[in-house]
Amino acid sequence: MPLYRNALPQLGEDLFITDGGLETVMIFHEGIELPHFAAIDMMRTQEGREKLRDYFRQYADIAARHDCGLIVECPTWRASPDWGAKLGYDKTELEALNKAAVALMADLRVAASMQKPFVISASIGPRGDGYDPGEVMSPQEAEAYHSFQTDIFAATEADMVTAMTITNTPEAIGVARAASAAKIPAAISFTVETDGRLPTGQPLGEAIMETDLESGASPAYYMINCAHPTHFAHVLEEGGPWIERLKGLRVNASKCSHAELDEAEALDDGDPHKLGLENAALRRLVPGLTVLGGCCGTDHRHIEEIAKAAA
Repeated sequence: MPLYRNALPQLGEDLFITDGGLETVMIFHEGIELPHFAAIDMMRTQEGREKLRDYFRQYADIAARHDCGLIVECPTWRASPDWGAKLGYDKTELEALNKAAVALMADLRVAASMQKPFVISASIGPRGDGYDPGEVMSPQEAEAYHSFQTDIFAATEADMVTAMTITNTPEAIGVARAASAAKIPAAISFTVETDGRLPTGQPLGEAIMETDLESGASPAYYMINCAHPTHFAHVLEEGGPWIERLKGLRVNASKCSHAELDEAEALDDGDPHKLGLENAALRRLVPGLTVLGGCCGTDHRHIEEIAKAAA
């Protein structure tokens, strides 16, 4: 049974960390080929599942060392129907892999035996590209599309779902509605460009308020991911009524734009120590931020520094 579905502990004041950039770690550090940047493909083999187990176990160790909670994202960011079709899965296999990914995290939670909460979040990614909104769906289309995963996760041990790297408001609204209908808490994590706006050009605060308005404020909270702190710090400084809904950051190691990252052949892992300090500074600026972690280019070194500085 889910442990925290009815009372997410990160909604309090204690610090929670997440893992880093799963896909970039596997590709650039482990030398694993991920077709379509899809970590779910690793769930197909015993070797892949063991790699994932080892990867997430080190973040449980970091959380324990710094006496903070942990939120793990299941490797299901590209385990939705359109991406599954590109990977050669039919819907039956795709459903089984989504369930297996949650089960892997549940086993790890038992093995970790953490004193602080260990929250299992099932990751949902955009239907299209994570950097380019492309052809934007209507909220109704997005709800119908993403309900495939939200319905699956609602029947597992996942405590919540997190929609990661969302580029546009209609898709965020659709995910929020799908999760609400499935009766599973959802966090919506927008990505922003170097100017702190969504790839559609919409201001972050406006996107959060619109999503709340059109979904009955159903998301448990909002996040920012796949951007460097320098890209959006000024937006947090300006603040607004929406800032109270922002609870988490999963930042990139690199200051590069999405376009530059898309074309990069080598990994830019930035400065882990400085990234930790930048996250701690943002938490002082916005005390409600309780979830801190990494995205592209980050690994256990970055999360260790974030936990050390923020805790």
